[in-house]
Amino acid sequence: MSDILIIGGGFAGVWSALAAARVCDQHGAALAITLVTPGDDLVIRPRLYEADPAAQRVPLERILQPTGVSRLAGIATAVDTEHRSVSVTRADGRIERLGYRRLILASGSALRRPALPGGEHLFDVDTLAHAVALDSHLRALSARPEKSGRFTAVVVGAGFTGLEVATELVGRLRALAGPAAHEVRVVLVERADTLGPELGPGPHAVINEAVKELGIEVLLNSGVASLDATGVRLIDGTEISAHTAVWTAGMTASPLTRQIPGRRDQLERLHVDRHLRVPESPEVFAAGDTAAAMADATHPTVQSCQYAIPLGRYAGHNAAADLLGRPPLAFEPAPYVTCLDLGAAGAVLTTGWERSVKLTGSTAKDLKRTIVEKRIYPPLNNLTALLDAGDPERPWT
Repeated sequence: MSDILIIGGGFAGVWSALAAARVCDQHGAALAITLVTPGDDLVIRPRLYEADPAAQRVPLERILQPTGVSRLAGIATAVDTEHRSVSVTRADGRIERLGYRRLILASGSALRRPALPGGEHLFDVDTLAHAVALDSHLRALSARPEKSGRFTAVVVGAGFTGLEVATELVGRLRALAGPAAHEVRVVLVERADTLGPELGPGPHAVINEAVKELGIEVLLNSGVASLDATGVRLIDGTEISAHTAVWTAGMTASPLTRQIPGRRDQLERLHVDRHLRVPESPEVFAAGDTAAAMADATHPTVQSCQYAIPLGRYAGHNAAADLLGRPPLAFEPAPYVTCLDLGAAGAVLTTGWERSVKLTGSTAKDLKRTIVEKRIYPPLNNLTALLDAGDPERPWT
């Protein structure tokens, strides 16, 4: 039996654990906190579009062990809120049932992959394994026949991830192609009539200029009909010789959300109250990409590490406070910002839900590097710093 059982070893799950441990330390309490995740590492998911994605991870033991949080390696497959238990499948196939007093669901989200003819040839950067597979594929392209589309990449979806993937691929492919850099071609395919449709009009001019500067071809009001290992066919019949196709369109919350009584939004996220509790399942808190929380009076949170970290902090704090009879904290995230990497063209920083452009070019790029290389990493092997990192009222940006 765990006092607090956390499902998920991503940003929301890890920061939930740190926050719960911090409450225990503050009040001299001993609660059994267990984190369930199949992997040994915290994967730095926002960096998986970069080169060498295998390096984008941090050992969980260096984060959890100093705080006294236990880790169970396994996949949570079922949640039984009536009996307050979770079924976990271990690597050897054994199934364990873990009891809990409070559950924090931080099992994340997954890419919605399409049912397309040849869909098995699509790459993505949604998970570490898939990002490493893409990286290995790119590194092997130079051995393929010349002028065959070997250095052509089609990126499907021009949202936040698609734009970062496409702009990064230009530089990655040119570096890998060497003398054959003239063969590099990146094509961005989007069903909407504009790039970054969910980003609003604020940064559009900057995005359009960056894409033009990098030589990326843009096909709007379009989509993929089918593909194979060497080509992509679009819905209008256009055929593109390309050895690489990357899917970036559409996310959905972990299927575990459907096993918990509660209301869900269109992304299958659980609606939570201002303390991140699921009202219909009062022993359950949701954090990160599984939580449909309100960032302010009118805007729900978006699925990003910018919200995963504070959602985790508040969920962990409130789960522990609930067990210790302490008052909960209402979720109050920092003002919304977006920092979009645009490869060699720099980056663009916007603020507010209207996404007003504040920084562009190399200045914004420096800030993006600071965020992804420093601010989203937890401190390691330092108990005081780790507990401080779990403070919901401590800014992380």
